Amino acid sequence: MSVELVHGSRNGQVENIYRGDAVVVNLDDDEVIYELGDRFKKTFWRSSAKPFQVLPLVEAGGIERYNISGEELALMCASHGGEEGHVEAVETLLKKIGFSEPDLHCGPAPPMYRPAVKEILKRKQNWTQLHNCCSGKHSGMLAIAAIKGYATDGYEEINHPLQQEVLEIASEISGVKKEEIGIGVDGCGAPIFYMPLFNMAKAYAYLSKPGSLAGDIRAGALKKVAEAMSAYPWYVAGTGRLDTVLMEVTGGRLLAKLGADGVYCVSFMGEGKGIALKIECGVIKAIEPAIVEILRRLNYIDHREEEVIIKKLDFSIYNHRKESIGSLQAVF
Repeated sequence: MSVELVHGSRNGQVENIYRGDAVVVNLDDDEVIYELGDRFKKTFWRSSAKPFQVLPLVEAGGIERYNISGEELALMCASHGGEEGHVEAVETLLKKIGFSEPDLHCGPAPPMYRPAVKEILKRKQNWTQLHNCCSGKHSGMLAIAAIKGYATDGYEEINHPLQQEVLEIASEISGVKKEEIGIGVDGCGAPIFYMPLFNMAKAYAYLSKPGSLAGDIRAGALKKVAEAMSAYPWYVAGTGRLDTVLMEVTGGRLLAKLGADGVYCVSFMGEGKGIALKIECGVIKAIEPAIVEILRRLNYIDHREEEVIIKKLDFSIYNHRKESIGSLQAVF
């Protein structure tokens, strides 16, 4: 059963309660080292699955074939903010693999980074598929289709061969049987996977220590993905975003990835440990104090890092006059 994780208060009075579930898994004997609520709570993995959705490309040698940079590989795993640098990088990536913006099937969407939205409106322009936070992932899927010789028509549909490959990988790395993974459709039109938080955390534990997996190809691919995300955290999310802040402040000791509607996953690099969290009502902002508190309790961030992270994220609640009139606070 979900538990209270975060309170939203105004002037010290609790206004909103955010419940959820979280689990921290150690690969050694699938040990649960920390749990809040139900470790087996099922939900959609959403964009936290992206580091694994790119694996068919990496395992097929696509990084070398298309001369994909670390920044571009990180972008394929990203829910980027649609900042100018993100958009330019997606355009460059598409050119490398022989495609362009109209080939994407993610749909136009406003940038997640609000100043980017304001700039587009100021210029009286429209956002495009390049601004969609999933355009990097979709570029990676087009690259998979290209290197495997698959048709690009319907590449985002679950019955397409590349999506079947991704589903097989999701099953293998999470430990959930393929036929037991529920399938939904994400905001970008691509398939998403329904499974327990425990198994998501297990997958992120593998991402933190790829050598624990049998098979050099899979382990090598996971290592490349983890290194790219850790080395180029701005391309994974963007300015002021939790993923980027956690990876930058810890120097890549932590690897973090947001999923929509309150899903979040973290890897403790080199240690074979992973976190999966779900805010029950789907409010993304409530993730921040919850994750920071879990990391503090497990001593995966020190006091100085905690202060820097909180300062960069800012848990205050503001009114339209930009006055701080409340805050979000972990309560577990």
